[in-house]
Amino acid sequence: MPIPQLSADARQAALEKAKAARLKRAQIREELKAGKIDIKSVLDMRDDPVVGRMKVSTLIETIPGYGKAKAEKVMKELQIAESRRLRGLGDRQRGALLERLG
Repeated sequence: MPIPQLSADARQAALEKAKAARLKRAQIREELKAGKIDIKSVLDMRDDPVVGRMKVSTLIETIPGYGKAKAEKVMKELQIAESRRLRGLGDRQRGALLERLG
């Protein structure tokens, strides 16, 4: 399927929307890292169209004391796919993640 050709205005609007989404996800990660919000709060926001598109691995890596290796280990233990996003977490996976990290 070919990429749709957008007008200059439509392209600019799409770029602005993507930038706003990236900034919101970055803000959530900064607040989590600073301890202003907890992981339960972030998981509760999974229905938000912007937050729901954040990868679970990115969320885990944001938690102080967790890096890429620990995040991969946790996800493997909890049987969460590497490509899983917050919106795609099931109740069992969400509960296990909260129990392990919360």
